[in-house]
Amino acid sequence: MKLSNLENGEIATIASFSALPGQIRKKLMVMGVLPKTEIRLIRRAPMGDPLQVEVRGVSLAISSNIASQIDVQVK
Repeated sequence: MKLSNLENGEIATIASFSALPGQIRKKLMVMGVLPKTEIRLIRRAPMGDPLQVEVRGVSLAISSNIASQIDVQVK
């Protein structure tokens, strides 16, 4: 399942994001978005982009384009 497919409040574990370009992948990893890390979709912006997610207690905004390339496993 993709991160962009989660419902508001749903919790999942990041499986992989190898489809992302290297620079974006590196930025996400620096912010704590790593494989096997728990992530929660807090909400979507009114027009659907960006998504607000919580990773390791930190709230981040991720574009829906990037979120559609992050594989997650729903708990």
